[in-house]
Amino acid sequence: MNAKDPMQAHIPLLPMPFEGSPRAAELIAKLQDFLQGELADLARQHGIDHEHSASKDLLRQVWQRSHALGFYGMTLPKAMGGEELSVLDQVLIKEAIYSSGSPFAPHVLGELSGPPRIGSLARKATPLQMEQFILPVARAEKSICFALTEAQAGSDAGALETRAVLDGDHYVLTGQKRFISGSPFADFAVLMASTAPEGRAEREISAFFVDLAAPGVDVVSGYKTMAGQSHTGDIHLNAVRVPVTQLIGEPGRGLGLALGRITVNRLLHCPAMLGLAQCALRDARDYALGRQQFGRSIAQFQSIQHMLADMATDWTAARALMVQTARALDAGIDARAQASMSKLFCSEKAFAIADRAVQIHGGEGIVQGRRVEFLFRMLRMYRVLTGTSEIQRNTIAKELLQP
Repeated sequence: MNAKDPMQAHIPLLPMPFEGSPRAAELIAKLQDFLQGELADLARQHGIDHEHSASKDLLRQVWQRSHALGFYGMTLPKAMGGEELSVLDQVLIKEAIYSSGSPFAPHVLGELSGPPRIGSLARKATPLQMEQFILPVARAEKSICFALTEAQAGSDAGALETRAVLDGDHYVLTGQKRFISGSPFADFAVLMASTAPEGRAEREISAFFVDLAAPGVDVVSGYKTMAGQSHTGDIHLNAVRVPVTQLIGEPGRGLGLALGRITVNRLLHCPAMLGLAQCALRDARDYALGRQQFGRSIAQFQSIQHMLADMATDWTAARALMVQTARALDAGIDARAQASMSKLFCSEKAFAIADRAVQIHGGEGIVQGRRVEFLFRMLRMYRVLTGTSEIQRNTIAKELLQP
């Protein structure tokens, strides 16, 4: 890690007004205290950084403490104890969390395995499902992942091969899910499977709550991503019996359920990228000011100044697009194209910022343990995660070419 504490305060790179509500500003201030105080201490005590993931027991401790402080379920509806925040407030809060540099950033709101995974399901869930699955997650008692992707069903989400066959009062699920975020430390999954009769050509995708401790379920999580993290795993299902009471909504409506909030969800990945990119830009600026070559700091060389200027310009432009799209969604506009533009532009520019940050660091930037080296790998992943740049371009073009 850098000599500086990575859990430093959220310092704006350039003066700019705060666009969110007073409540969002209050929450950000409290979150920064939590991230830089308790969570920074916890990370140091347990040797947790971006390369070394926390155990499930330690993560549960973080979730429960975050819940006690009122952060964990803030994205939920008010009826479930949430803040009912605007999209704009959500992106600003999330950006502040990730710009802190904390290795616990993905866990403070439970993004990988908590309330953001189940908030939109509340209107579809039965009272039994609310009590058994949704409320325990909202209370930080249990964790949940979202399982759609398979080896042959990535961008083409409807091509999944996992099958759910009705057998009396149970469905029997067989198949394999791949690259499922949060699965190594999840208790449940919202899992998509085909309920179409054997041999039928049309797609019929249904959604189920699946207990990952049920007989026949195996979570395989022995691999890491290129960012060095182990937040991702596969879910193998071998004739898993799931009660019909765990079907979410109607049969055949699972894909619509999965994609129903895709516009908002695409946008909500942008503040994570820009928060991490802000860390890279801040580290590059500080390193340039401190690094001496030829009798002066490298920040005095015009080539370094131009790189920093381009990084700051890219970051500011990407952030402006993110904020504009959030405002459009809050205004009730169908902003599918804008959300894809935001995901495309933010992911590409955030990676470009990380790339230049490594260049400014020179040899130090390619050493594992340096934060910029980790950010380079992490931000490269975002060009693939949650819809590749090519898929975003397809969506944008489709919206532009519609009559």
